[in-house]
Amino acid sequence: MVAKDDRRARILERVEREKVKFMRLQFVDILGAIKNVEVPDRQFAEALDGRILFDGSSIEGFVRIEESDMYLKPDLNTFQVYPWTYAGSERVARIICDIANPDGTPFAGCPRSTLKRVAALAGERGFSMRAGPEAEFFLFQRRANGEPTTETHDSGGYFDLTPVDLGEDVRREIILVLEQMGFHVEAAHHEVAPGQHEIDFRYDDVLTTADNVSTFRFVVKNVANRNGLHATFMPKPIVGVNGSGMHTHQALFSGGKNVFYDEKSDGQLSRTCLQYIGGLLRHAKAFCAITNPLVNSYKRLVPGYEAPTAIAWSERNRSPLVRVPAARGANTRIELRMPDPSCNPYLALAVMLRAGLDGIDKQTDPGPPVNKNIYTMSHRERRHLRIDELPGTLSDALDELEKSDLMRETLGDHIVDHFLAAKRTEWDSYIRHVSPWEIERYLNTY
Repeated sequence: MVAKDDRRARILERVEREKVKFMRLQFVDILGAIKNVEVPDRQFAEALDGRILFDGSSIEGFVRIEESDMYLKPDLNTFQVYPWTYAGSERVARIICDIANPDGTPFAGCPRSTLKRVAALAGERGFSMRAGPEAEFFLFQRRANGEPTTETHDSGGYFDLTPVDLGEDVRREIILVLEQMGFHVEAAHHEVAPGQHEIDFRYDDVLTTADNVSTFRFVVKNVANRNGLHATFMPKPIVGVNGSGMHTHQALFSGGKNVFYDEKSDGQLSRTCLQYIGGLLRHAKAFCAITNPLVNSYKRLVPGYEAPTAIAWSERNRSPLVRVPAARGANTRIELRMPDPSCNPYLALAVMLRAGLDGIDKQTDPGPPVNKNIYTMSHRERRHLRIDELPGTLSDALDELEKSDLMRETLGDHIVDHFLAAKRTEWDSYIRHVSPWEIERYLNTY
């Protein structure tokens, strides 16, 4: 492993060689929005030593004004130079940071530190998590004034090619930028809905994966904007078509071995794997507000659009919450299908991992797999199989989060309390709004 001083020296040598003028010290707030403090080249050494202060009181859910000073502690392994230039020729780099209190201790509201803490809990049990999210997104046209629309740039469908998929060139450019920033892109294709796309990158350790999702969203939006399009990770921007999910493939490893695989068991799934699934099912309602954090998220989680609503698992069909893909051996994994790409990836992966670990700790039985299409089942059939449902609204999901001791233990009081406050405000604003649907439905009738 390269020593910290060596990594620091290599970064300073690279920024000088590539004439990097600015460095962005990047982090995310509790809601998952990317924030950064940008420093010029004369402060690069100070930034790499974690000696840059910023005002935490200006960031959503961080601290009060009287507690505002916070430090940005960079992870030197995340340093990258953006493959484009600004203002004609200026090169800009970025490095991902953790947030620390003035005394150097981790800040309780730092999502990245929260995920690191949960990963450490897994490490104490001898496990490391690897994850691979599939973050879908839409590309929309912009008006002449730059305002985004919901008009798609194509009429393509699943895996379509040109000429109906006019986003193919944009996808290709996104892939090139991602690869220049260290991603290993495995596949890219048009998704089911017009204007909808998916780019899959190789799974990695849980912290790197969360960093990659955050970077991925930034790159997609940046490249789309440079091509006169608007990229959105909003879960359900168009009525009547599939929404965007972030199906998250995950597995636990120990000593380099995939512990979800058991050659001798039924279905070749280990007891650890089944108990992990059991934990996800048991706590799905509690962490739904984290993995699906918008009012709009629950417009996607409805039957009929390939998004799960039923808390069950399957070895084959895609209607339950958890699916087990066919691959076995080192590639054995489970796929959680509920998350959407608007979530904070650090918090989302933290709650998934913690729920799975709790299932292992408590030896939770997930029950038998449900291999029939749940969408076609009657209410009686579902009750007979004890299939529960995800929360139907953000408000319901917040109620489930608020009463979960495990989620509060996982995320900490600071994050849970500030997240609930922000999202209760969002819900209150939503229910006060009179929508065009209501006007069209009721104005003439009542």
